[in-house]
Amino acid sequence: MTRRTSMTLSDAPIGAPVRIHRLTSRPEISTRLRELGFCENSIVRCLMRGHGNIICEVYDTRVGLNNVLASGIHVSHSE
Repeated sequence: MTRRTSMTLSDAPIGAPVRIHRLTSRPEISTRLRELGFCENSIVRCLMRGHGNIICEVYDTRVGLNNVLASGIHVSHSE
């Protein structure tokens, strides 16, 4: 039995792959995040956090987000 723990990308552990399951930002922001690769079911890894920002990897590309954007991306641990 697998346990699905929901959290936001801003709370995701460093280095662990997580799967995006929902975007809760305003529609225009969610659209732009999807254009950058932050789509539902995408796998993302948080690489670094600091000073209110997060650097993560999605589709072999590193992207920097602030914590406000990252808190609108709901993820769960990837199996």
